[in-house]
Amino acid sequence: MALIVQKYGGTSVANPERIRNVARRVARYKAMGHQIVVVVSAMSGETNRLLGLAKELMAEPDPRELDMIVSTGEQVTIGMTALALIELGIKAKSYTGAQVKILTDDAHTKARILNIDQHNLKADLDAGYVCVVAGFQGVDIDGNITTLGRGGSDTTGVALAAALNADECQIYTDVDGVYTTDPRMVPEARRLKSITFEEMLELASQGSKVLQIRSVEFAGKYKVKLRVLSSFEEEGDGTLITFEEDGKETNMEEPIISGIAFNRDEAKVTVLGVPDKPGIAYQILGPVADANIDVDMIIQNVGADGTTDFTFTVHKNELNKALNILRDKVQGHIGAREISGDDKIAKVSVVGVGMRSHVGIASKMFRTLAEEGINIQMISTSEIKIAVVIDEKYLELAVRVLHKAFELEEA
Repeated sequence: MALIVQKYGGTSVANPERIRNVARRVARYKAMGHQIVVVVSAMSGETNRLLGLAKELMAEPDPRELDMIVSTGEQVTIGMTALALIELGIKAKSYTGAQVKILTDDAHTKARILNIDQHNLKADLDAGYVCVVAGFQGVDIDGNITTLGRGGSDTTGVALAAALNADECQIYTDVDGVYTTDPRMVPEARRLKSITFEEMLELASQGSKVLQIRSVEFAGKYKVKLRVLSSFEEEGDGTLITFEEDGKETNMEEPIISGIAFNRDEAKVTVLGVPDKPGIAYQILGPVADANIDVDMIIQNVGADGTTDFTFTVHKNELNKALNILRDKVQGHIGAREISGDDKIAKVSVVGVGMRSHVGIASKMFRTLAEEGINIQMISTSEIKIAVVIDEKYLELAVRVLHKAFELEEA
């Protein structure tokens, strides 16, 4: 008997019939003697609907009240999933994040998990229940409902698996695993049998939508065995996300690059003509960080006149907020000549642990893009990743030509 955490995304629970399918799958695992914790998202499209309702009343909704609104989507789904299981004769009980006692910090709309009380879940699992838990949500020390950010149900699933010391965490989505890139964009994309946590972390951070980045961080930190599967297929091994030392066999033919990720959700902020002196980066980014805005790529160019141009990327949804902060609190203080934003960009990244032992990856990537007339605006690298910012209109072309250049369609 194993303890398994299964997480089902919004498309997997999009309507009552799909919820019944989830219940039937859970019932099969239960019949094998396993203890099951089910984590569910809101029904597909429901979170966006709730966000839209909030924004009809307030253009920039108060974060605390926004969490109160959007967290209701998962509450509906846990109740319906529990009902579907009970209808099949299975003991089931639903839990909100607060009922589990998923304790988070108080950063509304993007809270981080601090602790999980396993007592209630373990007691019900030992009593033979399937525990159905709302993903995406928790509660702060003052009892306020918090949410974990978009895609946070993955994080809930992995965090629960870590807290319960589960044998495996299964992430069910609308795809049957992790692909070399999005097969909707590149039909030749290939499903990977396995991928390292390190590679998956980079792919997730660079825009791959299969798993949320914080869920991969959790899995890597707490050694949670993680598998991505399709909720629309009865059979299949999906993609196992493993540790490098336990993963791929050493093979001279193993691809250097494992996948190509892309992200349409970033925007670029440029601060022109600021003094080139110590502390200027902090003076620009400090107020942005204080507003809880995540910054991704950063570049700085020093001009001949003793000034510097400073460019960084943020999420598109936070572009106007970042620009307003810089213009109100920073521009006059540091004497910037101009502050501008651009939300017509995209980020494309190549990822692979093989980059550690192979040279020429960057030059091949840059040459491939140059041959298609695609200009690179920003570059960021790590040991196993190269990311570039390009004009949004070239995104699909860039992904297709890079996928072909690195021969990722080959088995």
